[in-house]
Amino acid sequence: MKYHKDIFEIIFFARGGQGAKTAAEILAQAAVAEGKFVQAFPSFGPERSGAPTKTYLRISERPIRTKEPIVDPDAVLVLDDTLLESENVVSHLEKNEGLIVNTHLSSEEVKNVIAKNKKTGGRLDFKVYPVDANGISMEIVGQPRPNTVILGKFIQVTEVVKIDSVILEFRKIFEEKIGKENCEKNIQAIERSYDTI
Repeated sequence: MKYHKDIFEIIFFARGGQGAKTAAEILAQAAVAEGKFVQAFPSFGPERSGAPTKTYLRISERPIRTKEPIVDPDAVLVLDDTLLESENVVSHLEKNEGLIVNTHLSSEEVKNVIAKNKKTGGRLDFKVYPVDANGISMEIVGQPRPNTVILGKFIQVTEVVKIDSVILEFRKIFEEKIGKENCEKNIQAIERSYDTI
């Protein structure tokens, strides 16, 4: 599943406070730095910590005219695997498109969870790319911060932007906010996720 369309569309599923909006912004800034056009916007239900949220991101080689919410994504990122049980995260995903999930489960185990979710209609014809972003973050950063870590896996799978662009933008946005040492630990976590099989 590599970047091949005029407009590459992504949906992030997360819970309030998990930083999906921040992850989308980092990707958007990396794409802009590469000369691409972007559109990023969140969609909140009840605005409270822990409530399910969606964040949309479009990346294109040319100007993006549409303002509609994304309904047919090319990739879906799930920051909290408990959402696999309650949300239809695979709606409109086709067999050559990918579901990237922060989880310690295997691809088959993820599909088994999704198969039990009545909202999905039992569809299992998409690709699953699991990565234990929480585990990587805990090991390297010392805190469960999956939102930026999962970007490494996303870039490995889609190649929609370069890993170097994401790292550069992460440094620009966060080095002053969280300090050089913490910034470098987060970058190391992103790179670890990028290198996972």
